[in-house]
Amino acid sequence: MVARPTRYPLVLMSSQHPEASQPPPEELRVRRSAKRARYDRETIDAIVDAVLIAHVGTVRDGKPVVIPMLCRRDGDWLLLHGSPAAGTVVRGRDQEVCVTLTVLDGLVLARSAFHHSLNYRSVVVLGRAEIVHDEGERRRALEALMERLVPGRGATLRPTTDVEVRQTAVLRVSLAKASAKLRSGPPADDEPDYDLPIWAGVLPVTTRIGEPQPDPRLAESTAVPEHVRRMAGKTA
Repeated sequence: MVARPTRYPLVLMSSQHPEASQPPPEELRVRRSAKRARYDRETIDAIVDAVLIAHVGTVRDGKPVVIPMLCRRDGDWLLLHGSPAAGTVVRGRDQEVCVTLTVLDGLVLARSAFHHSLNYRSVVVLGRAEIVHDEGERRRALEALMERLVPGRGATLRPTTDVEVRQTAVLRVSLAKASAKLRSGPPADDEPDYDLPIWAGVLPVTTRIGEPQPDPRLAESTAVPEHVRRMAGKTA
């Protein structure tokens, strides 16, 4: 059923080891609404585990460039999935990169335009990217990304070839630079405004996976596998 070999794009990997008892690196310290900041590993991991898309920032000709990439956490690593020829990947090697991840949880509607806000969970990771040469480690990274995308999917696919693994690059960042920032709860209005007859509250925001849509070239006898059926209706 496969018309041609699938090229796995390059993967970036970013380490996170912040300890709750230690102050964050100065460049990651949250200054605006500092009470929303978290620097412990448990909070950071939970946010990363809830995200499918991360945004990776590099510098091109002295100007910032930010690109979205598929991501997942694998233990101490953040895996970022992209093309080997992409400018972000080329620029990221042996350079400092900035990775941001955000989950939008709700629209916060206040009694004034000034106090409208968002409920969200976000993480910022800084690190220096280095190339990973070991093919076994690169293969495992690709398998981890597939498992994050659709659990159980990898076991149903044709095996990834050695050529495909060799055509994949992996960058790894091993720096303990990560911070989280969160907002939750109702709007925070000015005290006199609470008596105004204006509706206020939160509109929850979720992303749900829909019903499977088969490939037009799929053989009619091919049923939707159980691991795909299980995804329908889930929160992404």
